[in-house]
Amino acid sequence: MPTRRLVLTLLAIATLAACAAPPAQAVGSIVDVQIVDRDRQEQLSTWRHRGATWVAGRPGDRYAVRLTNRSPGRVLVVLSIDGVNAVSGDTAAVGQTGYVLAPWQSAEITGWRKSYTEAAAFYFTALPDSYAARTDRPDNVGVIGAAVFRERVPQTMQRPFEPQPSVSGRKDDDGDRREPERRAEAPAQSSGRLGASADAATSDRAAAPSATAPPSPAQRERDSFAKADKLGTGHGEREYSPTTQTAFERASTQPLEVVQVRYDSYANLVAAGVIGRAPTYAMPDPFPRFAPDPR
Repeated sequence: MPTRRLVLTLLAIATLAACAAPPAQAVGSIVDVQIVDRDRQEQLSTWRHRGATWVAGRPGDRYAVRLTNRSPGRVLVVLSIDGVNAVSGDTAAVGQTGYVLAPWQSAEITGWRKSYTEAAAFYFTALPDSYAARTDRPDNVGVIGAAVFRERVPQTMQRPFEPQPSVSGRKDDDGDRREPERRAEAPAQSSGRLGASADAATSDRAAAPSATAPPSPAQRERDSFAKADKLGTGHGEREYSPTTQTAFERASTQPLEVVQVRYDSYANLVAAGVIGRAPTYAMPDPFPRFAPDPR
């Protein structure tokens, strides 16, 4: 059964490409995901290639992830930047904490969550300077992911008709019989907290391999490419970014959708084949299954 937890909700609602670039478009069906250049207040243009969506960033530019709830109910968005949870800083997994959006709400996530009032700004930077690389997790640099959950709505149950007790003195017996029913109808009380769910942790342990597998040819090729001038997301200056906590119970243990937006520099996208020809390196994963060994 889905567990109840405390998650973050935004207090405020917020509302570059070359000349030949395609128009900027949102990605996602339940929740739209857009990447916004904060200095220019422009949404980055997108390229679709072999089922993936790409944007081109420029080193040093600050950006925000704009999330728009397109549904009439509240949703939870677990946000991953370079395979790292944007709220907790843990290696990202879909069962972790995230941001709650009200129906039709749009909000901009501008940085790594540092407290309920501050965030460290997202900005495009060289891979070695990225937050993921500086915390020894460079394998999934270059992708922004949003795992979307709907809220579980309690069902109101009507009490079935029961005949009135007879006058033969069986009222107390009837009350004893109905007391367990009243206890069963009482909602279970549980306290939530920020962090991974027990369901996610259990499934990860069950799927854990018995030994570390050697890197695949695709992984070695990606590592070789990453040593060039690949872009990542840095841990910038702290900024005022107020949030509060709210209770949210997921309607399911698995997300209804996982939205992915991949990014790199314009030159790298051309060289990698995203713009012009087929890509030559493996794509990063926004929600990697296992934690890497420390260096």
